[in-house]
Amino acid sequence: MTAGPGAALLVVGDVITDVVARHRGPLAAGTDTAASIRRLPGGAGANVACWAAYAGCGDVRLLGRVGADATAWHERELVARGVRPLLAVDPAAPTGTVICLVDTGDSGERTFLTDSGASLRIGPGDWSDTLLDGVARLHLSGYLLFSEPSRALVRVALAAAHARGVPVSLDPASAGFLTGLGVGRFLDLAAGVDVLLPSRDEACLLTGLPDPVGAAAELSRRIPLVIAKLGAEGALVARSGTVCARVPAAAASPRDSTGAGDAFTGAFLASMLTGAGAERAAAAGCRAGARAVERVGARPPTAPD
Repeated sequence: MTAGPGAALLVVGDVITDVVARHRGPLAAGTDTAASIRRLPGGAGANVACWAAYAGCGDVRLLGRVGADATAWHERELVARGVRPLLAVDPAAPTGTVICLVDTGDSGERTFLTDSGASLRIGPGDWSDTLLDGVARLHLSGYLLFSEPSRALVRVALAAAHARGVPVSLDPASAGFLTGLGVGRFLDLAAGVDVLLPSRDEACLLTGLPDPVGAAAELSRRIPLVIAKLGAEGALVARSGTVCARVPAAAASPRDSTGAGDAFTGAFLASMLTGAGAERAAAAGCRAGARAVERVGARPPTAPD
């Protein structure tokens, strides 16, 4: 399928409420630590969709599952950022919540406490092949691989995309959850994906190699195109067992790195939809990642600025 300026992107993934607590220095165990705390819309899948729209993709659709407690808020936030929400409302589970502890001191460390809630209860019953009508690319959040219902959805969506010739990308999403799932199982589930977008830690974990260059090259023996996101060191583009490009990072003054990888992925996909090659799309991803770390929270502004 040939993409073009009017081509649609369908993202399937998590919609989460982020509680971002920004503190400076180590947490004081057993007592108070001063922090700036905000409630923000998040979720890797939702963030990717928003950044793709921000990067210029005019038709971005998001399939996700939320609880009735926050459906209207999440729909408004997605629409405000140019995303068409296709949200299933879970009758039993609340919307997933992630507490993001962000150290604004020298360490810059982030720690996530995750309650996936309704997001991992999405399943084949939430899917219809008509969701792919007009879609030139399908993107799957790696969080879908961490529960049986959503794994079943991944299998159904992959089969439908292959039947229509729609390329599929996947972001592994979480080194911590990958460890629990198992590397072999993840790689089996990712079979048939056209593009893999791991972070440095995820690429190394998936291969057992300490060097991200070697890890990206090794992963590209299994998956046609691998884009390894290296944060302040830019990105790697790998095909057929070889790293064929190193893309430098864009300059940034970091405030909060939450969602930077999602920003990269969204802009990368938007660029690919316009017909850009992988290296140029990765450069667009690096620029979006730099933009993201200068903001608090994981989403772009509601309009380009």
